[in-house]
Amino acid sequence: MTLADRWLLPDGIEEVLPPGAQQIEHLRRRLLDLMDGWGYDLVMPPVLEYLDALLTGTGKDLDLRTFKVTDQLSGRMMGLSADTTPQVARIDAHSLRPEGIGRFCYCRTVFHTRARSLLASRTPTQIGAELYGEAGAAADVEIISLMLSTLVASEVEQLHLDVGNVGVYRAIAAAAAITETQQAELFDLLKLKCASDIEAWAAREIADANSQQALQLLARAQGSVDSLSATFAKIGELVPAAAEELEHLVAVCGQIAARYPSVPVYIDLTELRGYQYHTGLVFGAYVPGYGDAIAQGGRYDETGEAFGRSRPARGFSADLRVLARLGNFAPNIKSIVLAPAEGDAELWAKVNELREQGMRVISCREQDNQPADYTLQQQDGQWQLVQIQPVQG
Repeated sequence: MTLADRWLLPDGIEEVLPPGAQQIEHLRRRLLDLMDGWGYDLVMPPVLEYLDALLTGTGKDLDLRTFKVTDQLSGRMMGLSADTTPQVARIDAHSLRPEGIGRFCYCRTVFHTRARSLLASRTPTQIGAELYGEAGAAADVEIISLMLSTLVASEVEQLHLDVGNVGVYRAIAAAAAITETQQAELFDLLKLKCASDIEAWAAREIADANSQQALQLLARAQGSVDSLSATFAKIGELVPAAAEELEHLVAVCGQIAARYPSVPVYIDLTELRGYQYHTGLVFGAYVPGYGDAIAQGGRYDETGEAFGRSRPARGFSADLRVLARLGNFAPNIKSIVLAPAEGDAELWAKVNELREQGMRVISCREQDNQPADYTLQQQDGQWQLVQIQPVQG
């Protein structure tokens, strides 16, 4: 490695410098305080743990994105956490095992062998919340509301919410009795969101007429709740098992729209992000000009099963650094004071007093070249703040 190469960082990994680091840290405190106000307890899962625990159950989807190392003490394989949700599921199921509803929040760096997308980092600062133990629509409304409130607190503007329901697709697939191979083919088509290809596939592969028609309707089920009411009713008639999931979706979207009237709600039944992972609603928040969801989540009831406690679960996560970059949040600017580096006990007492008042006091030396608002000067035997006059151009 040459001297020049030593300054280079790996692709997808970045450092955060002042003042950006200060902005991110202040935003972190603001958002965790917000979640605390909603009753969510902060947890700090380990960054590194045994691989079989990290990738247990639904965590297996993370295998390709997980950095793996060998523990020099035990010889077992360990992994750097690529997602916090499986670890929080373990906390809910084993470490804490709360009675009734469990609410948890977190903010920490996770590590990806490859970025999720061209816009994503390989070391995102993941902030999020998880809710365990409640199965009804109220839990979905709560976690989506907390996600939107988190984005509002980040001062992100022009939000819109996309909502889908993996349960509708699961009901149609079960009614059609399609094979695993067929499900893989159909899933690939749904990711491309080409309705005509999906309709052609359904006509060719599905023998049951009702399931075929329901899937064809699902392929074009994108829009507002009102615009899709007739489509939902028809799907419910064709596949009765899907009707309850659609009613659940409509109920949640209605409450979210009432709470956040300025946030448009868009429904897309072909959105099956994390199909092998999620069991119900999936949702994501977007802003114009940014190609990825800035926050996303869903329901994943089976996450805790591998740890001995399968119960209703849903949550969301976001990259704190993306929120800081896209939002308008700015920390309060502290007044900067330059103080002599050496002085008597009265100077030291005055410096501490100013710092306790929220000022930034720098012990100034000859090499310092700090912009400042005030200096500390001794006048009439006392240390006084003296405002620095701007230099006239």
